[in-house]
Amino acid sequence: MNGTETKRRYRTVFLSDLHLGTRGCRADFVAQFLRSVECERLYLVGDIVDGWRLRKSWYWDAEHDEVIRLVLRMARSGTEVTYIPGNHDEMFRAWIGLEFAGIRLAQEAVHRTADGRRLLVIHGDEFDSVVRYAKFIAHLGDWAYDAALAANRWFNAARRRFGYPYWSLSQWLKRQVKGAVAAIDRFEVALAQEARRRGLDGVVCGHIHHAEMREVQGILYMNDGDWVESCTALVEHADGRFELVDWARENRLSFFRGEATPVPQPA
Repeated sequence: MNGTETKRRYRTVFLSDLHLGTRGCRADFVAQFLRSVECERLYLVGDIVDGWRLRKSWYWDAEHDEVIRLVLRMARSGTEVTYIPGNHDEMFRAWIGLEFAGIRLAQEAVHRTADGRRLLVIHGDEFDSVVRYAKFIAHLGDWAYDAALAANRWFNAARRRFGYPYWSLSQWLKRQVKGAVAAIDRFEVALAQEARRRGLDGVVCGHIHHAEMREVQGILYMNDGDWVESCTALVEHADGRFELVDWARENRLSFFRGEATPVPQPA
């Protein structure tokens, strides 16, 4: 984005699952997105920093620094920033209720939309039985997920050579596994039921890296996705209308490391 382009203005932006500190994180795309928007409220809905990965090995580059810098700049410029830690950045849960550099840490939040609806904003790992009751299995799944992401990068490098835009092989593989599809459905239903139990109109969450916006048993369920596989954000417009922004597909960006430029159109 150059200095002559007009920023997109939203009432609210929801981002989650950046996984800063991992090689799979597309911090360069996150930075592009943040530079392109202005909003009144920014919710960071968990797994922004990947403490699990950083404890194993340190990975942090200039693009990761840039994402932090842009979020801090938004907070200084008047954007209300709320950080809701997830399971990968659970170390920040010890500081719930505190505010740092204009960023408020919260266990969860209730967001009131422009048209008066009330939405539960929560990372969602509390409703994932694997994370809650079998952390070893969760870490094993994390290893398998890293392998799928590595395959995804090489697959998209090949697509780019032929002029095709990004397509998530890892998400496609996940959708082919019936158990994964069923688990996603159970997760969505559980979150919708929790919102209903609290007398709320809907829920915004992350955690499962599956961007979605649909009605579940009369409750609005919205998952803002991630910035490892899909690079999606959930945004609220001034009139209370919600939209999932598919940043990589919208801008035809390559997911080959080091290439954050538009993919050339096939001849």
